[in-house]
Amino acid sequence: MADNAPGSTETDTGVELVSPAPLAADRRSADWRDVPGHTDPLTAQLSSTIGGPVGRHALIGRTRFFTPMRVILLLAVVFLSLGWFTKAGCIQQGPVGADGALGLDWSGNRQYVAMCYSDTVPLYGAEHLDEGAFPYKKWWEEPAADGSVQRRYMEYPVLSGLYQYASMVVAKAWDATPWLPGGLQVAIYFNVVALGLAAAWLVTVWASALLAGRRVWDAALVACSPLVIVHAFTNFDLLATAFAAGGLLAWSRKRPVLAGILLGLGGAAKLYPLFLLGPLLVLCLRTGRMRPWWQATAAAAGAWLAVNLPIALLFPRGWAEFYRLNSERGADPDSIYNVITSFTGWAGFDGPLAAGEAPSVLNAVSLLAFVAVCAGVAWVALTAPTRPRVAQLCFLVVAGFLLTNKVWSPQYSLWLVPLAVLALPHRRILLAWMTIDALVWVPRMMYYLGVSNKGLPEQWFTGAVVLRDLAVLALCALILWQIYRPSKDLVRFGFIDDPVGGVLDQAEDAPPKWLPAWLRPRVPVRAE
Repeated sequence: MADNAPGSTETDTGVELVSPAPLAADRRSADWRDVPGHTDPLTAQLSSTIGGPVGRHALIGRTRFFTPMRVILLLAVVFLSLGWFTKAGCIQQGPVGADGALGLDWSGNRQYVAMCYSDTVPLYGAEHLDEGAFPYKKWWEEPAADGSVQRRYMEYPVLSGLYQYASMVVAKAWDATPWLPGGLQVAIYFNVVALGLAAAWLVTVWASALLAGRRVWDAALVACSPLVIVHAFTNFDLLATAFAAGGLLAWSRKRPVLAGILLGLGGAAKLYPLFLLGPLLVLCLRTGRMRPWWQATAAAAGAWLAVNLPIALLFPRGWAEFYRLNSERGADPDSIYNVITSFTGWAGFDGPLAAGEAPSVLNAVSLLAFVAVCAGVAWVALTAPTRPRVAQLCFLVVAGFLLTNKVWSPQYSLWLVPLAVLALPHRRILLAWMTIDALVWVPRMMYYLGVSNKGLPEQWFTGAVVLRDLAVLALCALILWQIYRPSKDLVRFGFIDDPVGGVLDQAEDAPPKWLPAWLRPRVPVRAE
């Protein structure tokens, strides 16, 4: 009898049955992969809506099309779409002015009542992008508080400013093309910006899924975070999250130069990706593997300079505007310093300031507080009996910066989302924090609306900020607890040490000889 065709079999009656598709070349089950339907009660309950958890005898990791990565990216697209709809109310057009010309309809404080406010919309005119001007070169004058006239420039880091400029060019080209759908130029600009930011968040989700390793489904928390619905398009921070996640992915693949380049580009968009070099420094010091860190740091410096140096040389005042503005601004509405002022009437470290006067004491206090946090994280990293994971320390550093800094813009919380998922993959805990953080937007908008317009007093908003800060502090405490009790760490499974570690993964402790004893790993005390 002739051999059966591939993918077919023959019954006892001689009837040949042909499989509708070739069998998988590798039919081994990826049993090492975490299955949330079995290990997480919340996921198990949610899965009941689509048939319940995966079966005990199912082949894991052999799906042809709906792979975990594709499902997670699809979920990210859904939540990004919801994020666009939350901002769509602020790009509605209507007749404005005496002549009835079409313009943005922000009547009745729509941006606050509809809670659709996004910096992208007002900055299109405020930064003179609507004129086609190049950022950092274009300047304008604004009246200062003391009545003087102040020269202003684009107030964003260079890569964020160039992204806004490129989006403006695309929006104007779209608007000038007669056969394309028309609309207000600022609305077109917002949609162009949102499309690029959505792509950046998909990169963040993709990198997070790869970094999660066997816990790939943890990245669904990044894709489905409530913060994405509220803040994905509030500002331009998703550019930085993409570079930061990409940098960590490159580091995990033992490519320190590429990691440094991506972190340096992220630092040219927002400052925080450069902070991730700090945890890498202390962990490389602990393991005696400093060469990759020097490579990453040199590459980061080179990438940052490649973006910043041309603008700094051509337009020095415009380039310095970001740093000038941040040194002169006071405590942000939802910084811990303003929270104290809100409830106590405290005048702040500097007291009343003259127009243009920098809060020098506040600047020094916030800087020293962050340095103290970094020193504490470094001590934990060097002395913990078991070497902490990279993601754990990265979260602690970035969270410490936000908690001690004088500015915590609402979209900054997106910085923490991928780091939190990689550092502490407890789904119910993370969803609780994300929900609290996202809901702070409601009293914020009502506070900005003003009591005279039936809004809320400041204390409702600052009270919500306190809850958010306490939630972030709780995450930090849980991470520290797991650092000293690695058996409770869900990521450490079997022989898995640190999926983000790269050259640090499975590395033995080998601190340099010059490191003092009080900065060396502690030997755990064994009960006799």
